Amino acid sequence: MEICKCADERISTYLTNNPHICTSAHRISEMFFSIIIPLYNRPQEIKELLETLTLQTYKQFEVLVIEDGSIDDAAEIVKSFSDKLDVKYFVKQNEGQGFTRNFGFERAKGDYFIIFDSDCLIPENYLEIVNNSLTKNHLDAYGGPDASHPSFTPIQKAISYAMTSPFTTGGIRGNKKGIGRFHPRSFNMGISRQVWEKAGGFIITRSGEDIEYSIRIHSMGFKIGLIPEAKVYHKRRTDFFKFYKQLHFFGRARINVYKFFPAELKLVHFFPVFFTLSLLFTAISNILNWQIAVLCNFILACIILLIFFHAWWKNKSAKIAFLSIIASFIQLIAYGLGFMQDFWKRVILKRS
Repeated sequence: MEICKCADERISTYLTNNPHICTSAHRISEMFFSIIIPLYNRPQEIKELLETLTLQTYKQFEVLVIEDGSIDDAAEIVKSFSDKLDVKYFVKQNEGQGFTRNFGFERAKGDYFIIFDSDCLIPENYLEIVNNSLTKNHLDAYGGPDASHPSFTPIQKAISYAMTSPFTTGGIRGNKKGIGRFHPRSFNMGISRQVWEKAGGFIITRSGEDIEYSIRIHSMGFKIGLIPEAKVYHKRRTDFFKFYKQLHFFGRARINVYKFFPAELKLVHFFPVFFTLSLLFTAISNILNWQIAVLCNFILACIILLIFFHAWWKNKSAKIAFLSIIASFIQLIAYGLGFMQDFWKRVILKRS
């Protein structure tokens, strides 16, 4: 008993002489999260997301749902979770997801703010993983990868593959071996309260707003990293036409980010452009020069086979593998066309 008392006294004396250790340990072990979710005309999605949050093994969190000028609101759905979650519901005029997240930051109580898109499903141990990871290696901001949930449709699984495949530009995200510095994306991203207080929030509301924010956080010297195990299931789009429109917008958004940070435009961002132009060249060569066409068609066939067998291996489905070829081509072509459109308009012609 006396030994324990002496040990306690020594520990108490050490912590008294080193108060920063006690404060830091308390801050991390008792971390309280504020989950911020912008919402626009997607009541069913928020219901599914909130259901996954009720299952979290780590319970120290609040949820802020911000309706961004929706016509089809989710007021009753969110209210139905009030006895299961510490959830708050806000309604504001439509401004886009970036400024809507800022609205949430201003009202959040947490030590750490976590951003999800409304079309995500959250694994039950997500917050526990994040809390444990930040305890071992504190980060000022983090991001996590996305994955395909078993309940997704074959097209959704194919789109998920295209957005995470090593054969598309999606494969450089959510990966420790990604090219350049890691930039968290807003479908699965967290920032400390200190980042919010110093860096502020988003300065553009859409079109690459998360990339701009990540780069700005980096530039202020904050520590940012990937938590590979902190994945979410991201539904993205439900059909190929919507997926095309989304990726075309992403291509344009990259040029928007370039206008803020020219040095962040890397060679890899031109890959979808090269791919799109190569397809055009292949089509022309099939008409004008069969000798060149043979080589071009061979290369194209190799790419198709690589995507097919890799997607088959990942999803254990020939149907999803076939759809993944379509999704991968849409991803590259749509991004490439959007990139070229705004590169020509905003960089070459210097239009606003």
